[in-house]
Amino acid sequence: MSNRHLARAIAMQSLYEWDFYSGTRDLVEMAKRNLAEQPESFDETDFCLSIVNGVADHREEIDKAITTFAPDWPLAKITTVDRNILRIGIYELLFNFDIPSKVAINEAIELAKTFGGESSGKFVNGVLGAVYRDQLAKGVAKDSDKPKDKGDEPAGEKKERKPKKSKEPTEE
Repeated sequence: MSNRHLARAIAMQSLYEWDFYSGTRDLVEMAKRNLAEQPESFDETDFCLSIVNGVADHREEIDKAITTFAPDWPLAKITTVDRNILRIGIYELLFNFDIPSKVAINEAIELAKTFGGESSGKFVNGVLGAVYRDQLAKGVAKDSDKPKDKGDEPAGEKKERKPKKSKEPTEE
């Protein structure tokens, strides 16, 4: 498990606990306690805390996005695990411009498969996919989603590549 994936898992566990106590306990203190249990080699403490703080700072907007893009599921009816994985994914999609959207979606799906129920991965994928498509339809694009330039190649354009020569034996 990569350190960033582990940081997201710790953030999710902290958000789960915070949600369990109806937001009455200090979220950052819970996250710091969970982070203290990690080995010294864990170097994504700041990343984890940025997720926790970002979700807390934007919770109303994030929860509104969940209810918009999962209209058949009232927020209280979504499992606590799925709800907090969605919060992390939507935070990364809408408010963290350093994380590519596809990475945010894939990471959330992996968390859902690990910590959620049988259909959590599909549910999270469906909701986050709808959020992402909505952002695209609105013309909102993150720099981290743009293709990286290679040399003088303009962004978004690919050079025509010559097919590789096959290494089939030749008859002599």
